[in-house]
Amino acid sequence: MLSVHSLKKSFDLNVLFENVTFSLQPGDRLGLIGPNGCGKTTLMRILAGLEQPSAGHVRRTARLRLGYLPQGLELDPAETLGQIIGRAAGDPQALEADLAETAALLAANPSDVSLSDQYNDLLARIEAAETGRASQILAGLGLDHIPPGLPAGKLSGGEKTRLGLALVLLGEPQQLLLDEPTNHLDVHMLEWLEEWLNRSPAGVLFISHDRAFLDHCANGILEMNPERAAVRFYAGNYSAYLDQRQAEFEQQLSAYQDQQEAIQTMRADIERAKRQAAHTERETRSARIGGHEMKQKGLKDYLRSRATKVARKAKARETKLEHYMEGEERVERPREARAIRMEFGGSPHLGKTVLRTFELSVGYQPGQPLLCGLNLSVQSGQKIVLNGDNGSGKTTLLRTLLGDLPALGGQVELGATARLGYMPQEHSALEMHKTALETLLPHFPNQTAARTFLARFLIMGDEALKPCAQMSYGQRARLLLALMTARECNFLLLDEPLNHLDIASRAQFEEALSQFEGAVLAIVHDRYFIERFASEVWLVEDGQIRIASPAPALDEPLVESN
Repeated sequence: MLSVHSLKKSFDLNVLFENVTFSLQPGDRLGLIGPNGCGKTTLMRILAGLEQPSAGHVRRTARLRLGYLPQGLELDPAETLGQIIGRAAGDPQALEADLAETAALLAANPSDVSLSDQYNDLLARIEAAETGRASQILAGLGLDHIPPGLPAGKLSGGEKTRLGLALVLLGEPQQLLLDEPTNHLDVHMLEWLEEWLNRSPAGVLFISHDRAFLDHCANGILEMNPERAAVRFYAGNYSAYLDQRQAEFEQQLSAYQDQQEAIQTMRADIERAKRQAAHTERETRSARIGGHEMKQKGLKDYLRSRATKVARKAKARETKLEHYMEGEERVERPREARAIRMEFGGSPHLGKTVLRTFELSVGYQPGQPLLCGLNLSVQSGQKIVLNGDNGSGKTTLLRTLLGDLPALGGQVELGATARLGYMPQEHSALEMHKTALETLLPHFPNQTAARTFLARFLIMGDEALKPCAQMSYGQRARLLLALMTARECNFLLLDEPLNHLDIASRAQFEEALSQFEGAVLAIVHDRYFIERFASEVWLVEDGQIRIASPAPALDEPLVESN
């Protein structure tokens, strides 16, 4: 078991989180969510023992097998895949020897709980090795086709991420800490991982922005709130969390509105008392009885005393209102989470047919195409998702349509008014030595306009002056979206655009693209996004593309409409 007590982390005067308390029990599958930069990865590193908290502590049971998957995996580039896997899976003969030694120690000390746990751990690892668990995990994560002798330095970024996940699972951990394990997984791999986690007896804490994955795996949600520097637990999966958050939002909004009405009533009473006091004071100055000037001192004193009491009453009510406004019972107006604001207005007019291919073949080596014989059409306004297994040729197709790669055969025709915008998976379109402001400045008349535009993508203040190399993955993704929007593109080619975007930004991105009047062809594995966004799905299967909904006519001439 892993437990967290009153955990706090701060940098100088910036408090990321405080008073964090929760436990991770066997069978728990807790999804850790929150906006980018709120401290999720920092919390995960503290739980893994790689970073120290500012206050509080983390407790782990003795001999706890803890598996941790970071976002970036560092490997010896010269070490082969076979060597890396073999070390993680364990040598069966060495494990048998350790088991015999532990059995002897346990026989001499039968009440030693730690020795008993060690013996059971070794049995589990031997069983996993004997049942070919390594092969099953590698196949489930799409790594079984890679030659064992291939050096780690030759692996792609996605393959390294999946290898890191495989190494963690091979360790038969009792507790799993996974930082964005769904990145670079196709739909089949996501489904395999969901099944594996749901069958595992281990306690799992995972960071993910994949809403379907959170729905299918999580039985509890930990929400990090950067405004309150707090972490709060919600029972159930992501959909259950959304229902609870919506109910809380509506309840707080209702309480806020009731309080505002009460405040307005109190203010009206104060103003009324002030007017009454002023009126009484005026009566005191020129009091009349039966049309004659009142000169009797006693009556004036009475009226003056009455005015003073009314004024004191108004002042007391003002003081009460001030205390009420500053007190703990004051209800704040509930606010929605920050998210990027994308608008694609101003894009050039796009003709009816945006792109067509004729018997197109794509790949890297002549005679060995990844995809061939493609006769495809993209029409203005279409929102197309390109889906399929990793390595099947999706990115290769996008790069060929873009003109970065020559076609191995066939032809690509692009509409005359089409203005392509490309978002690569590895953020290679950014010049890493430039700042965000320098990246956007050529598209704006001055720095103020560029900074205002960047702020819509949550890149503000000093963040706009950091070199891209020092920006987080999420910040780089938002900068690429900003760049594409500023260039007024009307045909977007997006390669895994949701990677590293938090949930609020994903939802905003979906909304923006749904209002985009141009055409979109996007490689996406986020099942929530696909269901809500795609008007058509292109499935890559066996070197071909199968269209999952009716395709536009391919016999129309490529003529631009006026």
